[in-house]
Amino acid sequence: MKNIVILISGRGSNMQAIVEAGIPGANIAAVIANRPDAAGLAWAAERGIATLALDHKLYGSREAFDAALAEAIDACHADLVVLAGFMRILTPAFTERYAGRMLNIHPSLLPAFTGLHTHQRAIEAGCKLAGCTVHFVTAELDHGPIVFQAAVPVLDDDNESTLAARVLAEEHKLYPAAVRAFVEGRIVIDGLRVKVRD
Repeated sequence: MKNIVILISGRGSNMQAIVEAGIPGANIAAVIANRPDAAGLAWAAERGIATLALDHKLYGSREAFDAALAEAIDACHADLVVLAGFMRILTPAFTERYAGRMLNIHPSLLPAFTGLHTHQRAIEAGCKLAGCTVHFVTAELDHGPIVFQAAVPVLDDDNESTLAARVLAEEHKLYPAAVRAFVEGRIVIDGLRVKVRD
């Protein structure tokens, strides 16, 4: 059994998708949010999952918050940390601590459109395809070895909201698949490349 800690900042729709996937061998040990009002905390608690709110505003520095977060994660004996809409830039010390066992999902086909407003930027750039990427987290924002990607067409009449909705539907399939592959021990990191065994 692999213990998984999921980090959220809001409603946690990707967290919900992972929980509802019922991945064999996966124990959702805790859901932790950096915002006490994150709606995903109530959703997880209603399903008997341990929850914790660590308000980043109460810490004097990014390093202090990350230290408290790491303490909470380690108390759960986490085998995997999953960022599911966790809107915090993590310190290099934190990312190094969980190197090779911390996943993120980003709403673009990385390495294109790191950061925010990915859907609008894809439309403005005239992209024919957009999508999402599951990757291992490194100190560099929205970089790290890519596990899975999924693409959707950018339609002529798309706006940021319509494109985001189609990408999110793919995220909800892709992220549980990546977590399942990790839990089943099918992921091998080779430098910047990830091999996922059948």
